[in-house]
Amino acid sequence: MNRPLRRALRRDPYQLVRLAGWSVAESAPSLVIGLAIARAIDEGFGAGRPGTGFAWLALLGGAWLLAAVGARQVVLAVAAIVEPFREELLAHVVDDALRHSAASGRGPGAGAVARSNLQVELARDAFASVITVVRSFAFTVVSVALGLAALVPQVLVLVLPPFVAGLVVFLLSLRALARRQREFILADERTATALAGMVGGLRDITACRAERRMADEVGLRVAEQAGAARSLARVTALRTVSLAVGGRLPILLILAGTPWLIGEGAGAGVILGALAYVTQSLAPALGNLVEGLGINGVRLRVALDRLLRDGEPPARAGARVAAVTGDGGAELRGVTFAYGPHAEPVIDGLDLSVAEGEHIAVVGPSGIGKSTLAALLTGLLRPASGRIEVCGVPADRLDPAGRVLIPQEAYVFRGSLWENLVYLAGDASPEAVGEAVAEIGLTGLVTRLGGLSAEVRSDLLSPADRQLIALARAYLAPARLVVLDEATCHLDPVAEARAEDAFARRGGTLIVIAHRLTSALRARRILVMDGTSVRLGTHEEMLATSPLYADLAGRWDPSSAQELVP
Repeated sequence: MNRPLRRALRRDPYQLVRLAGWSVAESAPSLVIGLAIARAIDEGFGAGRPGTGFAWLALLGGAWLLAAVGARQVVLAVAAIVEPFREELLAHVVDDALRHSAASGRGPGAGAVARSNLQVELARDAFASVITVVRSFAFTVVSVALGLAALVPQVLVLVLPPFVAGLVVFLLSLRALARRQREFILADERTATALAGMVGGLRDITACRAERRMADEVGLRVAEQAGAARSLARVTALRTVSLAVGGRLPILLILAGTPWLIGEGAGAGVILGALAYVTQSLAPALGNLVEGLGINGVRLRVALDRLLRDGEPPARAGARVAAVTGDGGAELRGVTFAYGPHAEPVIDGLDLSVAEGEHIAVVGPSGIGKSTLAALLTGLLRPASGRIEVCGVPADRLDPAGRVLIPQEAYVFRGSLWENLVYLAGDASPEAVGEAVAEIGLTGLVTRLGGLSAEVRSDLLSPADRQLIALARAYLAPARLVVLDEATCHLDPVAEARAEDAFARRGGTLIVIAHRLTSALRARRILVMDGTSVRLGTHEEMLATSPLYADLAGRWDPSSAQELVP
């Protein structure tokens, strides 16, 4: 998480030198304010020499003018550091959203939009604030310490211990602040996602009379966000304690220690100068640090954690999925799903176990729920009841790298053929790509296009060409579960058999929403969905137990490769 920050700070060393130099100029008043006040009173006005007093005040005024020039240059130097950081973050988020979208087969969603807009800008602004306040704090503290030492060294004993104590209290609270801030940001993103889904489906919600249910769901998200905000507010109360100890207690100690300081030779001007150092420089610096790190520093950490860890690209997450989840098996227990609260269930009480490495074909009439089952297995839909586990974790929480779904309409993006093939496996070797091309039967298309480096355009490819490219892309992916939802419907029977056999040899779990009966014959087991029941078994078992399957098999004509859809 800290890597982007280090890169941003090291990208242009000149900007750091420039920032440090102008920071010295900006902190000039912190160095001279107490000294100038003390000398103006003790050596000027108090001694009957107003000229000397005005001269010291003029020196303080010059320091403020120098600080104004320095402040302007500091803003420019900070911007030169922060803007490239923002561009790097934005590029990462956009790439991450596209990878997840390609892997899952669905759009980026409101969460990705929130990351690319709100959270990137939040991280940029927070980073700029952190640089500004930390730099200002460091230079101010050094300047005040030097000024107090030059004015009256004994006062350091009254100022530094409580100041350090207040600083320590604040720094110790940062971890809790970060945790509460993360909870608040995640709650905010869930609320945005719920609202976007509700707004996008208003017509369907009204048609299904699901207004109350949707209001309850969105209201729950809003309540969660409100609770997270209250929890965050309670933790931020520690900032008041740190400010009281570090910024206000030194003032009381100076006032209480005035007799001792006078006994050490300090005059009225010195006491006022010491108070000026604390009230005008040290306490505001601590307040700015607490405000900057306590809010913007924590926001920066949480935003980076959300952007760089939660949005990990799927091609890089394959190893993590394999390490955490193991094989590509699937387990469904009591799964029920309906498109709306008053609609008849498309899938009702389904129990299904798919072992790692198994090859299953799903057959049934059009509209019976085969694509719904595919969407449930890949986490695109959530069941109304029951549980679905894929690779040992809930299907909707599985890393996109753990599974691939290819729908009937294959997606090919503008770019080279190589880029299309390795999109889900960025580290694929030329040998692996060549193997995928040969196994899937893409060699003729590669030759026709002019090689793997040739630019492809989806609108200039046939539906069969697009399906072959999508199949080869899925073949190269690290996913242990592959679901083909009529993904070969535009291929001829020979090309379809070649592609399905390639996935069967590839390893992992293969589920094919069958378009032709030949797909079912190639599978190890067949899942028949007929609207009233679901049966699973071999070809011979289905012929004996499923009237629908027996009817489909009886009407199948191998010479014409008749489709399964009645």
